[in-house]
This record gives sequence, C-alpha cells and structure tokens, in this order.
Amino acid sequence: MTLNLSNIPSKEIMPGYFGKLVHSENMSIAFWEVKKDAKVPEHAHMNEQIMHVMEGDFEFTLDGETKVYNSGDIVIIAPHKKHSGKALTDCKLLDVFSPTREEYR
Repeated sequence: MTLNLSNIPSKEIMPGYFGKLVHSENMSIAFWEVKKDAKVPEHAHMNEQIMHVMEGDFEFTLDGETKVYNSGDIVIIAPHKKHSGKALTDCKLLDVFSPTREEYR
C-alpha cells in the first residue's frame, strides 16, 4: 500500500489536535497539527508510543516529570505510563504507536 500525506483527511481527535492517521496491522502513526494552548489530559494506554516534536514547543509530563520539548526532540513512552501535554506554541508532532491504536481508526 502506498499513501500520500496530502491525501489523508485530518480528524480533530480532541480539541486543538488535528491528526492525519495511518494504520497498519501492528502500528499506527499520527501526524498532528496542534493549536497553541491545546491540552491532552493525563492518560495511559497499553500502546508503546514514540513522540517526535517536529515543530514548536510542547510541554509534556511523563510519570509526573514535566519538561518542555522542542523541534527535533523525541520521547519514548512505555506502555501504561501516565502522560499529558500542552502545546506552548502551534506544534507539529509525530506519534508512533504499537500495537495499532484501534480507537483512532
């Protein structure tokens, strides 16, 4: 299968988080455009996650520790670890999940 990102429709998954989502049998990739001040509440999931900040400044809390991440930073989030975030500026983020995030289909 071949896709082009420009042809994938964007979905607002939560307020201020617009994602273009790609799924395979064992993983999901989310290309996010996040509006300044948009928040993702604290949560945890069974999926392993890798977050890449492609553009902007993103405040991220993982297991109670808060840091600000900038363009180029990568965070690895183990399954079942509590995390939350807030866009300090407009951001572009890339999330990779394994296994597939079925609720994002």
